[in-house]
This record gives sequence, structure tokens and C-alpha cells, in this order.
Amino acid sequence: MSTPPVTLMVSRRAAHGRYQALLAWLHEGEQLATDFPGYLGSGILAPPSDGDEFQIIFRFSDEPTLNAWEHSASRRAWLQRGNGLFERPRETRVSGLDDWFGTSLVRKPPRWKQAVAIWLAFFPVSLAFNLVFGHWLASLGIVPRIFLSTLALTPLMVYLFIPLSTHLLAGWLHASPTSARPAPQASRSR
Repeated sequence: MSTPPVTLMVSRRAAHGRYQALLAWLHEGEQLATDFPGYLGSGILAPPSDGDEFQIIFRFSDEPTLNAWEHSASRRAWLQRGNGLFERPRETRVSGLDDWFGTSLVRKPPRWKQAVAIWLAFFPVSLAFNLVFGHWLASLGIVPRIFLSTLALTPLMVYLFIPLSTHLLAGWLHASPTSARPAPQASRSR
């Protein structure tokens, strides 16, 4: 039985006057994580210009690989270098589908926006798959054809295209209809 990917979401409020230093330190942490087995990606959500709370997301293939990274000597050294850059850190772990759209650290968008983000990822990938492989699958019955296409597409959607879609649409997904504040800027590295 396979385990779902695990995401560690960390919120760090910049210490007074340390905004740029904290941002550079967070990027250093992203680069550090790329060397660990099971690393699937990370991203930093920077606050709007009038804010000071960063969110960084680390995604690993499963709980043991995340634990190995969390308890590594290189991560401990990185955390030590961050002393004085931030205040009031908060951490949350999530797994499965919920982490695509947020947790208690990030307000979840309405279901209809979630559906649009998933569809915008699924439609072009499904179309491309059928254009490339459709002629090979056409001779199969409906059940084997759907079985093979979903078998191929599900991992691509879960690990790559839906996270990419939700990342690219983050400003729209999390925009508040009553707020005029600008959406957070996002960066992603792998």
C-alpha cells in the first residue's frame, strides 16, 4: 500500500527589519531540501508589501522522507542560521488532496474555484494524452481504455499538474472578494 505525499507548511513572521534576510534564508532552505530523497517540491508565499508573515511549503513523498529531512544535521544547521530572523513560527502537516487548497494556515477557496483549478489542469493533460496515445488505445474496449488512461494520468495529475495549477492560480484561488489587499507573491523551486 502506498502512502500519500506529505506537506509541511511553515509560517514565519519576519523579525523587525529582517524581511529581506528572512526571504534569502527561506530560499536557502528550499535549496537545501532539494538534495534529500523523497523531496517533491517547495514554495514560498511572500506576504504583501505591508505584511511580514511568510509561508513556506515543503512536500515530500511520504512521512519517513519528511522526517529524515526534518531531523537532518543540515536542516538543524540551517535553522540555527535563521535565529533572529523570525518570530512565532507555526508548522502544520497535511497529506492527501486537502493540501492543494490550504489548511488552517491558508484559507481554502470555494469548492467551485477548486473545481475550476483541477479542470484547468486535467483538460489539457487529458487532451494531450488522447492525442498522443488515443490511436493505440482505440482498439481496446471502454473499460481497459479508461483503466490505462487513468492509470497513466492520475500520478501526473497528483504530483505535477494539479499542484502546478493551484500554484499558478493561487492569487485567484485565495483572493478575498471583500478585500482589496494584493494577493501574495509566490515562488517555486524544485
